[in-house]
Parts: sequence; C-alpha cells; structure tokens
Amino acid sequence: MASTPQQTAEINLTTLQRLLVQQRHELGEWIGFETRNKYEILDEQKRPIGFAAEQQKGFWGFIMRSFLGHWRTFDIYIFNINRELSATAHHPFRWYFERIEVRDAAGKSLGAIQKKFSILSKKFDVENSTGATIMEVSSPIWRIWSFPFMRNGKKLAEINKKWSGFLSEALTDRDNFIVEFSDTSMNNQVRTLIVAAAIFVDLSYFERKKS
Repeated sequence: MASTPQQTAEINLTTLQRLLVQQRHELGEWIGFETRNKYEILDEQKRPIGFAAEQQKGFWGFIMRSFLGHWRTFDIYIFNINRELSATAHHPFRWYFERIEVRDAAGKSLGAIQKKFSILSKKFDVENSTGATIMEVSSPIWRIWSFPFMRNGKKLAEINKKWSGFLSEALTDRDNFIVEFSDTSMNNQVRTLIVAAAIFVDLSYFERKKS
C-alpha cells in the first residue's frame, strides 16, 4: 500500500507588519520540571496563525532538557493553523556557537541562525540558503530584551521580549516575543527565518541554563 505524502503548507507572513511568538505554559514548569518547548504564533489581533513545538519526547528528551538545556540537539517543527507542517528548525549540539538550521517542509534549506562570538553584546547572523549573511543582530547586554536585525546600517526587523507577568517570569521559562518587520518588501522565506530566530532567542538567552 503506497504511503500518503505528508501535507505541507507554509504560513503566509508577507501581509503582516507585526506578530507575536508566545511560549505556551506547561504546568510542570511551576514545580521545577523542564518540559518541551511549545509556541503559538499570533497575528497583530492575537489570532493564531501557526504553532511550533519541540519534537524530543519521552524520558530521554526529558533528561537532555534537564541536564543540557539549550546546548542539546533538538528539532522544532513549525505548523500552520491547520496543523500542517510548514518548516523545521534543527539545533545541533553546540557548547557556544549555537546554530539553528531552518528548512521548509519538503526539506529545502531556507537558511540558518548562527551565534557569533561576543563579550559585551548578544550577537548572531541570519544566513540564507547558501550560507551568506543577509542580516546581523548585535545588541548590547544592557538591552537584554531587544534584538534588531540590521543590514548595511538599516534596521529590517526587530524582536522584543514582552513582559509575561511576575509569577510567569519568576517560576517558569514562559516568554513572549513581538516580531516586527520594518522592511515590507521582505519575502516569506526571510520572514520565516526571523520567526525561527525568535525561538532561537528564547532558547539561547532566556531558557534556564542547565549543566
């Protein structure tokens, strides 16, 4: 019996100027368990347009999250509102120069997010499918919640962490990120990379650091 091909559909982001990537609360985090990362992607009216979820399940996934934190190998799947696979983000094991490689549902490379060495700033590059840098993010450490995407001195987009409330900030890893697209000519592929970058920012800079 022939297998049914997996249904795929990208999330159309080209009409949006702003969106929200909201981490979904997991009850286990209130009592100290490190649960799988899950996100909801919302438009400006806070209507769901997609979802993202870490795929490592079971006991081994729990151990990896608990002891290796954001350095571990993991995959994030991004789905549209109909829960059809839209894109995947692979995070290989890295101690410092963390990286997320983004592909569409058919496996074609969209690009990557590559962390760069820096002492007094948060710094990473956005690469296209050929590995060329198309945007740079460099934000001083005292601006802990802002991540501007620059090219040739021009801001093309920005990610800002939004306050989630005292209890949520203190007791869980739940984070909310506003993604703004300043460059209206940006295509859907690049916008998808920036949404993946919002997840990368959460995992690299705001997830509890395990060792």
